[in-house]
Amino acid sequence: MSASTVGRPIDRVDGVAKVTGAARYVADADVAGVTHAVLVMSTIARGRITALDTSKATAAPGVLGVLTHRNMPRITVPGPESLYVKGFLPVQDDRVRHAGQPVAVVVAQTLEQAQHAAALVEVTYRAETPQVVPADSMDEAYVPEPGPFGPSTYARGDVTAGLESAQVRVEAAYSSPLQHHNAMEPTAAVAIWDGDRLTVRVSTQSITDVQNSLMEAFRLPRENVRVICPFIGGAFGGKGLTWPQPILAAAVARQVRRPVKLVLTRADAYTSHGHRAESHHLLRMGATRDGRLTAIDHTITQSVSRTDELMFNGPEPTKILYACPNVRTTMRAVRLDLPTANFARSPETSANYALESTLDELSHALDLDPVELRIRNWSATNQETGERHGSSYLRECYRQGAERFGWSRRDPRPGSMRDRDGLIGWGMATASHVSGGLGGAGATVRITVDGGARIRSGTQDLGTGTYTVMAQIGAQELGMRLWNVEFALGDSSFPQSVPSVSSTTVPSVGAAVVRCAAQARERVIALTVADPRSPLHGLPPDRIGVGDGYLSDTDRPARRISYREVMRRHGQPIEVTVQPPEQTPMRYSVGAFFVEVHVHPGLGRVSVRRVVGVFDPGRVLNPKTARSQAIGGAIWCMGIALTEHALVDPHLGRIVTPNLSGYLLPVNADVPDMDVTFINRPDPSSDALGARGFGEVPSTGLTAAIGNAVHHAIGRRIRDLPITQDKILAALSRQ
Repeated sequence: MSASTVGRPIDRVDGVAKVTGAARYVADADVAGVTHAVLVMSTIARGRITALDTSKATAAPGVLGVLTHRNMPRITVPGPESLYVKGFLPVQDDRVRHAGQPVAVVVAQTLEQAQHAAALVEVTYRAETPQVVPADSMDEAYVPEPGPFGPSTYARGDVTAGLESAQVRVEAAYSSPLQHHNAMEPTAAVAIWDGDRLTVRVSTQSITDVQNSLMEAFRLPRENVRVICPFIGGAFGGKGLTWPQPILAAAVARQVRRPVKLVLTRADAYTSHGHRAESHHLLRMGATRDGRLTAIDHTITQSVSRTDELMFNGPEPTKILYACPNVRTTMRAVRLDLPTANFARSPETSANYALESTLDELSHALDLDPVELRIRNWSATNQETGERHGSSYLRECYRQGAERFGWSRRDPRPGSMRDRDGLIGWGMATASHVSGGLGGAGATVRITVDGGARIRSGTQDLGTGTYTVMAQIGAQELGMRLWNVEFALGDSSFPQSVPSVSSTTVPSVGAAVVRCAAQARERVIALTVADPRSPLHGLPPDRIGVGDGYLSDTDRPARRISYREVMRRHGQPIEVTVQPPEQTPMRYSVGAFFVEVHVHPGLGRVSVRRVVGVFDPGRVLNPKTARSQAIGGAIWCMGIALTEHALVDPHLGRIVTPNLSGYLLPVNADVPDMDVTFINRPDPSSDALGARGFGEVPSTGLTAAIGNAVHHAIGRRIRDLPITQDKILAALSRQ
């Protein structure tokens, strides 16, 4: 079998379309007769609507309708099995549950007319005092009952005894603020009715779940609902659940009997499709004098809305990663008058930050190198399940990363490393994330009469390179050249797939492509050995190899025939479909980050100067797209560590930084060159050619590494993210 596709740094097959503008995103959809919808958002965070005056808006030029809870058709609220977790649909009653909740939808002939009319809608409220600050409600924190993502508590061993027996103990509290996704493309939806058939184009990480939610909302059979999403302008969790926008667009489109396009503004996106909830972490950790962990107790308190209690900042790293006999994790919820939170790439970032920072504190208490501490507590098994990892080269990540970074030259004394401009800090941390554990994916491969292949799966490409990598897998399994294989996605009429979340796409969709391509290949082999005109006629099928578009005799490679010739003689396509399995096995991908920071003591400014990342994702299917994921994740970690936090008015409950001028993200000038490499050894337990899910791994680890490096630079631990200049100056002033 040819090895010429998988493992090569192939350019994105959709790259040219994206950079030339040929790629059509949802808001670009050219739909005849389309109208435009604009949302009117609540200006209070809690209360009721007492009056609505839509007369001016209704009379405005081009307006086709103004929908409020008074005239909007009643819609069934989808259940959480469709990943609709908000708990209510807006514009259905007079209650206001958070600031920025839609209270009306204006539809007009043009976007400008809809925007103008929306500004004319007058809403009067009876406001109640909202609770939006977690610290003010900590005495109301509670442990929720088990939900769709499992129980809120976990324990193994005896944590109390483990802490008591520890020769060294540390206790630390860390916090991570409310953060937003800020994809380049805000969520958009275009709804089109044809009788009782509904087609919705929507930017989503799960066309299947959007389809399910629309089926529930409008009580339609599956065959009457089609969801399309060929391209997503970035998605980091904000488009991973199902949200009201496609449902509202569909409801309004049916009401005005015209296609409707609804595109969120940047400000709308801050309240309309989730965020990373603020979380507080209390860790107690014990170890023997030689650095063997004896106990970890990790309590996470995070905010939830009034209408759901799902908590996405989970403690998976604490439960899974290190060899520790006594571990307890507890997730507590605080109900606030804020929008529903959801996962943000990666959901494990907050817990990873707290865990890896506390380990750094423990290494100082033990006077033990942070790398050595982690190596001594490395485990070949998933500590939560007890199952052995399919493969785990985390120790190699530590060793290679330390060597590439020059870690042996580090002076461990805080504040000891300087240059002429300020303080230098070196820090490191483990990156880790689960992948899989969700349902499986289906796929179809069609071998055409000209010897090419078209593979289809109802998945999505959120920018990670799914189009490219799946085409590579298909070409590898079929033994074809890459340019003869087309991978199509983003259409609910294709075989069902899982959401593009939890780094599941490669292990689920990749495995499906392997299965259906392998079956199609065997059918073509059967054709050629049965054909008297074929040079391979009569050979046993297991003696036939494939590669570069040919089928050949493995004993005599010169005896061969092309796919094109086999299929031309056959005269009709071959199609194979594989159905989704019930579950994709859960795997664990890991890595290590090393970082150098510079701290200006007069300004408190932290600059990231060097980053080294070494990762173990199993087999690397495409080094170019994988490296892109690693760099992107590292940049996000820089933002989480140093700049990103959404500010909420404590009295009004409004987001006061709903834009990219107030919510600060790293820019090119903030990002150094990054040294990224991979162990690149196949995981034998993976059904996706030895690859594991990887995308979210680099979004963990570096945040803690930066915090640890700042401590190494200034000798003070800043435990509340982000590490801003005022906090640095305050810490330095206490020295």
